[in-house]
Amino acid sequence: MKQYFAYIRVSTIKQGEQGSSLQEQKAAVEAYAKRHGLRIVEWFEEQETAASQGRPLFNRMLKGLDRGKAAGIITHKIDRSARNLRDWARLGELADRGIELHFAHESIDLTSRGGRLSADILAVVAADYIRNLRDEVRKGFYGRLKQGLYPLKAPLGYLDQGGGKPKMIDPVAGPLVRSAFELYRTSLWSLDTLCAELHRRGLRNHRGGRVTMNGLSTMLNNPFYAGIIKLRTTNEVFQGVHEPLIDIGLFDQVQTVLQGRTPHRGMRKRYRYQRRIRCGACGYALIAERQKGRIYYRCHTRSCPRASIREDRIDAELAKSALTLRFTDAEWALAKADMEYLLKQRVHELPVEKSKIELQQKAVAGRLSRMTDAYIDGVIDKDTFLRRKEELIKELAVLRSRLNALSDSEAVARAEANRILELVRRLSCFADSASELDIDELLTDTTSNLSVSEKELVIAWQKPFDKLVTPQGITSCEPYRGKPRTFDLARTIIEHVERDAKQKAGNDNEASNTDDRLAA
Repeated sequence: MKQYFAYIRVSTIKQGEQGSSLQEQKAAVEAYAKRHGLRIVEWFEEQETAASQGRPLFNRMLKGLDRGKAAGIITHKIDRSARNLRDWARLGELADRGIELHFAHESIDLTSRGGRLSADILAVVAADYIRNLRDEVRKGFYGRLKQGLYPLKAPLGYLDQGGGKPKMIDPVAGPLVRSAFELYRTSLWSLDTLCAELHRRGLRNHRGGRVTMNGLSTMLNNPFYAGIIKLRTTNEVFQGVHEPLIDIGLFDQVQTVLQGRTPHRGMRKRYRYQRRIRCGACGYALIAERQKGRIYYRCHTRSCPRASIREDRIDAELAKSALTLRFTDAEWALAKADMEYLLKQRVHELPVEKSKIELQQKAVAGRLSRMTDAYIDGVIDKDTFLRRKEELIKELAVLRSRLNALSDSEAVARAEANRILELVRRLSCFADSASELDIDELLTDTTSNLSVSEKELVIAWQKPFDKLVTPQGITSCEPYRGKPRTFDLARTIIEHVERDAKQKAGNDNEASNTDDRLAA
């Protein structure tokens, strides 16, 4: 009795786990073999689509036929064996060499001209079915993207809500993913050290394991977290309707670090102020070295005076500056109460600002629509269209971020004011800081430059710390004369928050006006 291979297939693993299709195919093949007296020596059960080439079990079966291990193949239907014409041509070559092809559900004799023609027609129909199915799937896929919906599995930090619904921020993983962007922006973390830190904080991938360096890189490069959907294969971008996890400004800063435009300082530091102290003459970073049990920071540039300072001297100077911010616990509580009072006194022009942003959104959407029409009419090429479309969608993301911040401006201002107040409190305890990592992060948030000039430490404080850290300490003046210094501290912080918000709004408006002029 001749020996035959039996081949059954389902397109997806899910179909294979359900088992119904494979069981039905197997039963039909066994019945066909019994009816015709054919002996099956090996079964090939595959869970792969037949639309493309490269099925491992299918290829192994063909190699076995080439070596004469069986006289032919028994399969359920033609479309179970091949849905692309190249694989069907390979089966046709086997038939031409005398290898038998049996189809349990289709009574076709491939040894006759008519049977071969019928089989070729069924194979072409199967291939056309796949092409049509691919077009329909693509149409539905792009339809969802144009609606702002992401039709694939939610990335880490988001949850699926079902078909036709936007992704939802994961209450557990979402804040951890946001912290990944915030930490990497500082350029103090490498991908390796950040992976370890995120794992320590509790971030896990979809399989419950540690996030790999490749997975972290993919996450940090994904604009989905800023509200933009981008297809990596075609570089097409779409405005998402899901809630952004981060704003577009933070995403752009992370891209700057990833692409190497911002020097990456890493976390491997041997000395406390390594790469932070610069020479006041040449501007190069001072080199840390240990001499006679003490740590010195020296300039090694030959063309300038040899600037040098001891590490304990830097500690003392920073601690001395921070002494002006010493408060008791009762005074800290009073400062927080004063800040809350001043926040409530802020005058908001929310309706006016909101209408301005909404008008800008309509203007950008109009430019995007006109550019699409120009692309359809052949006025601009595809590369120009995709590049400009991505720029406009990013601009819409910026406007949406501003609108969201404006809608909750009081909460945003309160959060920023509390952040600055906490930094002031940490700065006042500088001399008590035990962790060098805490000191490094504190100086990153409060200073813009540390330099040495003629063996004297020069500290350039960020705003508003430049007004808070003064030799005289915090003092009140008109119209706040007679107010306690805690009130002056709170007032300085709130004024900085207001100026910063206005400056950001002005920069965004200037950028938008520039884009309008370029478009015109």
